Amino acid sequence: MLFIVSKLVQSALLPSNIVALLAALGLLALILRRRGVALGFFSVSAVLLILAGWSPLGPALVMPLEDRFPVPELPSAVAGVVMLGGAVDTHIAGDRNSVALNDNAERIFAVATLARRYPEARIVLSGGAGHLLIGQTLSESEIARRMLVDLGLPPERIEMEERSRTTFENATESLTVARPKSGETWLLVTSAYHMPRAVASFRAADFPIVPYPVDFRTRPADLRRPVNTIADGLTLTDIAAHEWLGLIAYRLSGRTRSILPGPE
Repeated sequence: MLFIVSKLVQSALLPSNIVALLAALGLLALILRRRGVALGFFSVSAVLLILAGWSPLGPALVMPLEDRFPVPELPSAVAGVVMLGGAVDTHIAGDRNSVALNDNAERIFAVATLARRYPEARIVLSGGAGHLLIGQTLSESEIARRMLVDLGLPPERIEMEERSRTTFENATESLTVARPKSGETWLLVTSAYHMPRAVASFRAADFPIVPYPVDFRTRPADLRRPVNTIADGLTLTDIAAHEWLGLIAYRLSGRTRSILPGPE
């Protein structure tokens, strides 16, 4: 129940949904002949749409997350690689019986590259189904596994953790599967904007990892100009809201030790 409530709250607090909700309330007020109230809702909705959709607000909020952990210099030896779920669409994959990747698919290709670079490293995929509604049983890890096998990775090299539904659970469940030994080097692969929350979770689980961020979405030039399309801008502000709210919620609930972890 807590998982469902958290997902619903997160969805309600996304800027794109707030913009739409305010516009809907404006329409309702207009139907009820409350023109002044309707104008207020429409005005706030329009301002938020411009700020979240066209202004550099989204890039400005995402960039600190992406800059927190730079791409590391790869070590000579790696014991294992953990990839977090989020690179596939389990709903489409299940309904279409196909491998359905999303905007975070770079995670999978990065793992394939790392697997070739370190042929002795263990590959751990972390991600369960995470569905709000019962009926979808195909896990993120299973779909990612199929893609990695298609890319040439031997199936026997891939280990899966299919219980986790959140980033914090990614860390605790991955620790159970990987059981890292003292002195081993493990790489953590996830999107750059997601890395701070992932690192905070893995540190709280006492799973030492080396952050290997991929899937960057911003660059310094983005702060000096409007976003190309409202869709792109809303996507970035939604990502930023999701991650910053997640960082704060994890810290307040005691699941992590800091709101915004940094390199050690």
